[in-house]
Amino acid sequence: MSIPDYQTLMLPVLRFASDKNEHSLHETIDNLAKEFSLNENEMQELLPSGQQTIFHNRVGWARTYLSKAGLLETPKRGFFRITNRGLNVLAENPVKVDNRILKQFPEFLEFQNRKNKKTEKTINENIEEIQNTPEESLETAYQTIRISLATEILEKVKSCSPNFFERLVVELLVKMGYGGTLQDAGKAVGKSGDGGIDGIIKEDRLGLDVIYLQAKRWEGNVSRPEIQKFAGALLGNQARKGVFITTSDFTREARDYVKTISSNIILIDGEELAELMIDYNVGASNATVYEIKKVDSDYFIEE
Repeated sequence: MSIPDYQTLMLPVLRFASDKNEHSLHETIDNLAKEFSLNENEMQELLPSGQQTIFHNRVGWARTYLSKAGLLETPKRGFFRITNRGLNVLAENPVKVDNRILKQFPEFLEFQNRKNKKTEKTINENIEEIQNTPEESLETAYQTIRISLATEILEKVKSCSPNFFERLVVELLVKMGYGGTLQDAGKAVGKSGDGGIDGIIKEDRLGLDVIYLQAKRWEGNVSRPEIQKFAGALLGNQARKGVFITTSDFTREARDYVKTISSNIILIDGEELAELMIDYNVGASNATVYEIKKVDSDYFIEE
C-alpha cells in the first residue's frame, strides 16, 4: 500500500499511546509500519532532500500536531504519552483524527493562527486541507522551482555561442574539482584538434591523470557513431577516461554502448548539465536561502 499521509496517521498514533505508557518515536514508527503493512522499499523512501524517510517525517508530524492540540505530552526527552484529553478523544470512537478535529482545541487554534510578527501573515491558514507535511510541501515547491530554473538555464546554454559554451564547460569542470586551475583548464580545452576530442584536462590539480572531453551544443540526440568516434580517439591516445557533454540527449544505443567498452566514458546530457550548473553555481546564484532548524536537545541538558 502507499505511505499514509500524516493526518491519516494521527489516530493510529493516538491509539498506540492509549496504553498510557511512554513511547519513543522510533518505537511508534516500527509499530505503525506493521499496522499499515509497509514494505522495505516504502520504509526506505526518502524525502527529495534525502535527509529523512517519508514515513518517519509523517509520523513525526502526526505526533507534533497531536501534541499541539494537547492530546499528547512530552514527559522527557525523546518520549511522549497520551493525556486525559487524548483519552477522551479516543473514548468518542472517532473514525479519524485530523486537523479539522484538532481545531476544536484552543491550543491548536493558537498554533494554527500564529502570525509572523514581521509580515503579519497567518501560518497554515488552511491547515485542515493540507495533506503533506511542512517539509514535503517545502521540498515539493523547491523541486518545482529547481526544474523551472534548469529548463531556463538549458535554453540559455543552447542559445549561447560555441566559444561561450566551451568556457562554460571549463568553469563547471573546474568547480567540480577537475582541470586544476581555471587558467590551466582553459588552455587545455579546445586546443586538441584531435578527431573526436575537444580538449584534455587534468583529473586533479597534480595532473596524476587526464580526462578527454567532447562538448556538443546540439539540438538532436547524440547517437552511437559519435560516441564510437570519441571512444576511438581515446583509444588512439591510450586514454582511459572521457566525458561527453551535450545540450541535448543521447540515444539508448549510445548509452548502452558505453557500458560495453573498456574506456570509462561519462555521458552528460542537457538536463544533467543544467542540474550540475545549479549545484555548482555556474550561471545560477542564490536568490533566497531558507534554513530549516530543529531544537538542539543537547543544549537543554543540565549537568
